[in-house]
Parts: sequence; C-alpha cells; structure tokens
Amino acid sequence: MDRSSVIHRLKIWARGVKRDITALWLAARDPRVPLAAKLVAGFIAAYALSPVDLIPDFIPILGYLDDLIIVPIGIALAVRLIPPPIMDDLRIRAEAISRPRSAAGIGVVVVAWLGLALLTYHLLVRT
Repeated sequence: MDRSSVIHRLKIWARGVKRDITALWLAARDPRVPLAAKLVAGFIAAYALSPVDLIPDFIPILGYLDDLIIVPIGIALAVRLIPPPIMDDLRIRAEAISRPRSAAGIGVVVVAWLGLALLTYHLLVRT
C-alpha cells in the first residue's frame, strides 16, 4: 500500500468521523432516537464539538488519545444504539449542514477539570 493511498483512506475516514459527530448532534435532538442513544450521542457530540479537550493536545501522546481513541469508540457505541434507518437519515442531514459547536461540551470539560482539581487538592491536603 503506497503512501498516497493511506493518506486518501485517512481523509475519507476523517470525513466520516466529522459527519457522524454532526449526525450524533442531530440524533440527540431527534424524537425517533431512543433515550439511551440520545444520551450517549449527546455526550459524545458535545465532547467532540467542544473546542476544549479533556486532555489538552499539547501533552505528548496523551493529548491526542481522546481524538484518536475515545471519540471514535464513543461514536461507534452511539451508532450501534441508533436504529440503522434513522442513522442513515441523520448522516444525510448531517452532510447538508455546517458543523455545529457545543457550549455543553465546554461545560462538561470544565466540570471534569474542576473535579480533578478538587480531588487533587483534597488528596494533597489530607496527606
């Protein structure tokens, strides 16, 4: 497999991930989607669309783990929970709109960072 073929396949995969994130954002608001799928889809979409990462990208290797592992696994889980005909419709709709942003995702990440900071403070003060 030559380099240009690998790059082409990665670009196609990345476009699919972006489309699916937008489709999950739509799924979280779609009345046809079961509640459990809405919750997973909403969480993954909010996190993926947030401009703030749980693990900052400047941290070597770990900074990209969420983008390369956590988000795709979350997308796969959410897609499995959504009935295929509905997911197909959401993917078509996702291709027709621009990529949304998520203020809720920022909130989730900020709350996680505050929780980690409080836990660290608590552990340091108690010892």
